[in-house]
Amino acid sequence: MRQSCVGHRIIDSSRHALIALAMAVLFMSSCGTGIEVTEHVTDKDVQRVIGKGDKQEATITLKAYADSMAGWNQGKRFWVTDDRVKQMLLFTGSDIDTLQLVGHILRFDGWNKSDLYNNDSRNVDIFLKDESTGQRLLYRYGKPVMTKKSSVTLPMLIDMDMVNHVAQQVEGKDFFIRTPIWYDCRSEQMMDGRHFIKVHIDSVLPGNAVLPLRVMFSTVDTHERAMVWMSDQSSTMHGRDFDALFTSSDPRLSYPEISDENWKRITCGEVVEGMSKIECQLSLGSPKRISEIPDQAGLREYWYYDGGSYLYFVDGLLRQFRK
Repeated sequence: MRQSCVGHRIIDSSRHALIALAMAVLFMSSCGTGIEVTEHVTDKDVQRVIGKGDKQEATITLKAYADSMAGWNQGKRFWVTDDRVKQMLLFTGSDIDTLQLVGHILRFDGWNKSDLYNNDSRNVDIFLKDESTGQRLLYRYGKPVMTKKSSVTLPMLIDMDMVNHVAQQVEGKDFFIRTPIWYDCRSEQMMDGRHFIKVHIDSVLPGNAVLPLRVMFSTVDTHERAMVWMSDQSSTMHGRDFDALFTSSDPRLSYPEISDENWKRITCGEVVEGMSKIECQLSLGSPKRISEIPDQAGLREYWYYDGGSYLYFVDGLLRQFRK
């Protein structure tokens, strides 16, 4: 957790802890609720605790990519994400162990059509040609293709037609980024990012075997360049589609009650004493766990995050926090 100021250390004596426990037990016996601990907190849980409805932002639904092996044209291109693709190759013109294919483009060069059109359960042999070396490879697709309209995803290969399909919809446009999890464009190392700021989509490139798209962008205010990994409709990892990463509406407009100073802190993932719960949730995201404890001074509330970080609220305002 990043923040711009130093929080106070929380020092609780055993006496204070006993008083809090006694008050909690009394509250449980009189009201039937008492200490409430919410595990596996979701955004909706946080909205319930905050006491405000979730403010909706404009969603962006990209057109789905339609693919059919039977419709592949000669020369269709695939990006290699992992050298383990060699395990899928049945033969090659050289020693397969010495092949270096990551980052290469393989072009579709035909298939064993008898398996494709007979509607049987045998594997389909796909012929590919390395664009950089001209070497011809055989890729055995491990699933039957039952119809001419069957969509096909080749493990460790990214369909460049899919990448171009997404790029045509978002490249050259401005959006507001939702995630502060950014990566350096060159090293691909995680870097400190901001969220809820306007960015310009520069390009969409092939990604990796888990998240097959890289969205390259520039911040509109400082022109800083970065990238995010993104899923597509066939990805096994969900929650990283374009709609989860970007929005077309300015989130700032949904929170006129937040000061400009605190909004700037929110975009940088920072919190300071006196912030409201909604401001903290916008800045740091939803906690992993919430604990509510009533006492004589009011309602004490703890938000726990990964790595031992937590926020401590009294009557809805941030009192203390720890990285």
